Amino acid sequence: MDYQLRQIDKFTFIEEGEGETLMLLHGLFGALSNFADLIEHFKKEFKVVVPILPLLDLDIFHTTVSGLEKYVQKFIEVRGYDNINLLGNSLGGHVALAHVLKHPEKIKSLILTGSSGLFENGMGDSYPKRGDYEFIKKKAEITFYDPALATKELVDELFEITNNRMKVIKIISLAKSAIRSNLGDELNQIKQPTLLIWGNNDIITPPFVGREFNKLIENSELYFIDKCGHAPMMEVPHEFNDILYTFLTKKKQSVATSA
Repeated sequence: MDYQLRQIDKFTFIEEGEGETLMLLHGLFGALSNFADLIEHFKKEFKVVVPILPLLDLDIFHTTVSGLEKYVQKFIEVRGYDNINLLGNSLGGHVALAHVLKHPEKIKSLILTGSSGLFENGMGDSYPKRGDYEFIKKKAEITFYDPALATKELVDELFEITNNRMKVIKIISLAKSAIRSNLGDELNQIKQPTLLIWGNNDIITPPFVGREFNKLIENSELYFIDKCGHAPMMEVPHEFNDILYTFLTKKKQSVATSA
């Protein structure tokens, strides 16, 4: 995957394809590569937008779910996006939820996969240990049903991030902010059609989290994928894309019918 990163003001992002906007928000250790298959599949019919969230670049005071939501809101304002299908994985899902609760007017639909916001077990009882490669390797492996997907390249990248003292402080700040920012009491305010795609073997945001989102978000539908962990769009991209495509095209058709 070789997409051109664009830079406008303080925002770094990619924008591929034409049509209705599909915006993707990555998680705490996420990157463009997480969405490679999704971008390739959907850029044929949608304008696929991926802002690079400044997870480790904001000042410590704004290194929170709320700080990231404000960044996304400013990005949407600067770019003039409207009628957005907003997708978030893990922490990115949490940011998407915070955004749709504060600024629902430009969001057409919401897609969550392995989202925090109710419960997550990302670090267990511990936070990243500097200089402990095996610790980082194990944490990367539990993201997936198949631990082999935690490649050496991925583990090396995470190790480099968590070996920087200031970055570790910011990771901890974000993790604690996610725990504090429980949105359970607010989810009944979400009126947008919502798609929940969950790995049946997710141990970071386990299946009961997906069921709870489904119960609390009125207009939502939930799909589980077997032999799949916390990042379905990476681990089972074809199945993930099929579910998402059906959802998005159904929404397009319902709009056309009512027009």
